[in-house]
Amino acid sequence: MTIDNISDKLDHILSGLPALLPEVVLAVTFLASIGTGLFLDRRWRQGTLSITLGGIALAGIFSALQLAQPVANDLLFGMLDADGFGRYTRVLVAVVCLLFALFVHANPDFAAHRKKTADFYSILLAMHIGLNLMGMATSWLMVFVSIEMVSIGSYLMVGYLAKEARQTEAAMKYVLFGSVCSAVMLYGLSFLYGFTGDLDFTSEPHARGLSATAPLLLATALLLVFTGIGFKLSFVPFHFWTPDVYQGAPTPVTAFLSTAPKIAGVALLARILYAWPVESIAYQYLQTLILVSAIATMLLGNLAALRQTDVKRMMAYSSIGHTGFLMMAVLAYSAGEYAVLLFYLSVYSLMNMGVFMFADFIESRTGATDVNEYRGLGPVMPITFVGFVLLMISLTGIPPTSGFVAKLLVFTAVFGNWQLTGNPGMIALLIVGALTTVISLFYYFKIPLNAFLRKPEEPMETKPLQSYIVLIATLITLSVLLLGIFPGWLMNLL
Repeated sequence: MTIDNISDKLDHILSGLPALLPEVVLAVTFLASIGTGLFLDRRWRQGTLSITLGGIALAGIFSALQLAQPVANDLLFGMLDADGFGRYTRVLVAVVCLLFALFVHANPDFAAHRKKTADFYSILLAMHIGLNLMGMATSWLMVFVSIEMVSIGSYLMVGYLAKEARQTEAAMKYVLFGSVCSAVMLYGLSFLYGFTGDLDFTSEPHARGLSATAPLLLATALLLVFTGIGFKLSFVPFHFWTPDVYQGAPTPVTAFLSTAPKIAGVALLARILYAWPVESIAYQYLQTLILVSAIATMLLGNLAALRQTDVKRMMAYSSIGHTGFLMMAVLAYSAGEYAVLLFYLSVYSLMNMGVFMFADFIESRTGATDVNEYRGLGPVMPITFVGFVLLMISLTGIPPTSGFVAKLLVFTAVFGNWQLTGNPGMIALLIVGALTTVISLFYYFKIPLNAFLRKPEEPMETKPLQSYIVLIATLITLSVLLLGIFPGWLMNLL
């Protein structure tokens, strides 16, 4: 390679840096967080937290400001596409990461742990970069690198506070299952590169290469690649790790894993699906895989949740069920029309973060982790449980909450897709989606049933605990209600 070629490549990278300003800010913040953790936290206790919050907020602001700028679709030699969809995804990820950092700071287990949280915030910043890249990736190489950045950070987060056998088991199960899925995905990517000779899945040569591939080989390769994405989204049949990991991980980490990686994973899945021509065999195969997995995921997630009494385990299966709805939204989404998908992602993220914040506060104050232990706690903690119940109503999809609007928009989009294409799979999605929405009523309403309508078997001691996390969760609840009454506020932005 000549000096001129190196100079041209550096010029190309530098010309794309303005579009990657949020990631540059996060990278600088990551380095700064390591420095503050080593040298500054001894004198300024909240130094790393302040640096982290400032970096995430600044990255989110830059992402929001870029929404009005022209699309930059040739970043890092065509490996990234900073289009409107990717930029909205970055803003949403920044909001979730900001809430998560505050959640970690308010959690008593993190506050009391000997490791402190400086290293944890550095892990979060590195994951934030990976999530942003995943949502904008247009190259299989960038897809794999970004997924691994998120996966490795997730492994560290789950095992960060491990001090009991259950927590250690959850971390080990997550690492082992994730490593296998990554290896399988890499094997599938090698097939796709061999078939096409191109790593850019949005390019015409790539689409032509896939069309010229033997159907059986193409289906096998897509299924292998689907494994890695399925691990991040935890849809059936790649969901086995989810209940144990969600239950064993610290509650803030559980909240984060159920939201941020799914935002980036769903964005990536939609980007891959709609990069290929609708009439191509690759599109048909991937659409069928998503459709079958969505139906199985909604059914298994909601039916399994019926038998759960541990709140975090129940929410793990609830998260699996909602992944099915997100996949339904991906199928209803069409390239360039992403408002419905982003609305559902936004509302789902707010609901899940709020639920886990309330659950963590209840556990910190009473020690209750089981639904049956919530008996009679409603009058004792009225604000907490009213907010908790409202979020459960929204997760179910009952008006006037934004959860109802989100599901209504997805159902409407799927029905419109069926009218245009006549695909019977869309009708199957509608039927299963409506059925599982009814099923979800039976496990979500275990919480208000026990909290307000049943008396405790014996009085439960509560600790006098004050935490700003209840205020944040309450504001999230109000946002969920307001977006249900005025959904145009968010839809117009999208």
